[in-house]
Amino acid sequence: MRLIASIAALLVALCLATAAHAHAVLVGAEPADGSVLAQAPKMVVLRFNEAVAPTAVSLLDATGKPRDVAIRAVDQSVEVTLPGDLPEGTQVISYRVVSQDGHPVAGSLLLSIGVVTGSAVPSGGGVVTPLIWLARIGVYLGLFIGVGGAFFAAWIERGPAGGRVILGSLGVGLVSAIASLGLQGIDLLSLPLSGLATHAPWVSALATSLGPAMLIAIAAMLMAAIGWRISSVGVARILSGVAMVGVGLALAASGHAVTASPQWLTRPAVFIHGVGLAYWIGALAPLAAMAWRRNDRLPRTLKSFSTIAVPVVALIALSGLALAIIQLESFGALIDTRYGNILALKLGLVLLLLALAALNRFVFTPAVARDVGNAKPLLRSVLAECVLAVAIFTLVAGWRFTPPPRALAMSADVPLAVHIHTDAAMFQVLIAPGRVGQNDFVLQLMNGDASPFAAKEATLTLSLPDKGIEPIERSAALGPDGYWHVNMVPLPFPGRWHMQIDALVTDFKKVTLEDDVEVR
Repeated sequence: MRLIASIAALLVALCLATAAHAHAVLVGAEPADGSVLAQAPKMVVLRFNEAVAPTAVSLLDATGKPRDVAIRAVDQSVEVTLPGDLPEGTQVISYRVVSQDGHPVAGSLLLSIGVVTGSAVPSGGGVVTPLIWLARIGVYLGLFIGVGGAFFAAWIERGPAGGRVILGSLGVGLVSAIASLGLQGIDLLSLPLSGLATHAPWVSALATSLGPAMLIAIAAMLMAAIGWRISSVGVARILSGVAMVGVGLALAASGHAVTASPQWLTRPAVFIHGVGLAYWIGALAPLAAMAWRRNDRLPRTLKSFSTIAVPVVALIALSGLALAIIQLESFGALIDTRYGNILALKLGLVLLLLALAALNRFVFTPAVARDVGNAKPLLRSVLAECVLAVAIFTLVAGWRFTPPPRALAMSADVPLAVHIHTDAAMFQVLIAPGRVGQNDFVLQLMNGDASPFAAKEATLTLSLPDKGIEPIERSAALGPDGYWHVNMVPLPFPGRWHMQIDALVTDFKKVTLEDDVEVR
């Protein structure tokens, strides 16, 4: 009996010792995981169930930039002192500590300042978005006024009228096209503006559809500038003609419209729309300069331009109508979506532009043909067209930040789906909307034969190894539909996130499935 009692006492002691040195567990944090605060806290306190030794604590701020933090272990807590200049958005604090049994324990918690990243916070501290918008306007000026003006000078007017405006627009367009590439990369990688000094954003931007589009635009503007400067009329016509083709190709290489189906219609429509606009808008500066000087060649130039302008405007209207129908999908989208609101305003300005063009064609042009000294009404009308054209460029540049109703409907209807299949179980995971920001996860747990998988608990764990984000754990709730749900999970950065699902069958049995998911 004494032997049995001694063995029992030894077993109890061993069990107690094991319990005393179990892995450390994070039991709480101040501020709590997932908090959205008005101001950045000076310190984050991580509380564990036992004393721990921190080996690494890292902070990834809302722009994706690693930041230095000071750490201090106090009893069963780790105090993390944060920098005082954290940007607005979601910050990720990842930790690695060593528990008393010598095992490392890792995890991450999310803390948002102002708003959750992905809902309202642009990269670069809010500066990048307006810069992208301004750069897009500059590219339009270079393509339509610059290249279109050089084509007009070589083929229609055959003179230097409006040269300062044309060359100035080409210069602005070239700078804007280059800037667009860098800003695109900054936006993609969530970097601050200082990231423009590194090669990463440029490489990333060139890998997108905007890369070839801007390269074609730069080549078109350079050819137009050379064609303007060259003395040979024949060479100038060839260069400006090729540059006009470049305008259409640059616009048809990237953007919302060219990704819509059917692309055999949308890409040619964008090409025709762009070339037609360059012909029309490019003529305005030279015509205004000739009307200002009451140039004797003005009547002949107006006649040559108008003969081609009528069918060109018709093609612009038809191609624009086709693209609008494809992008909107319904008339109500003009009112219900921001994209539709911009389009509605654009259509209003286009109608005014067409009215002025008709007035020029049927009233002011005949008046100038009778007396070139009577060019002042034509000048005022052409200048008004210039103002309207720039206003349209300003509006259309806003489409860069607003997906069309067609794309919104597709993204709303089709969540990101991940299928994980092993001999033990088969899990289907639906992630909506499947991009940076807050996401809802639906876990459909099934056996290998697709029958319902009986689980007592389900846990979702996410990590982003490429950015050093340690696992973020969320408990799932069983919904009335029989599926497990994890709602409002913030994914602050794009990339290849690692996903692990743990399904507890009994107190002694757990099934774990893992896979990677690409977050846009």
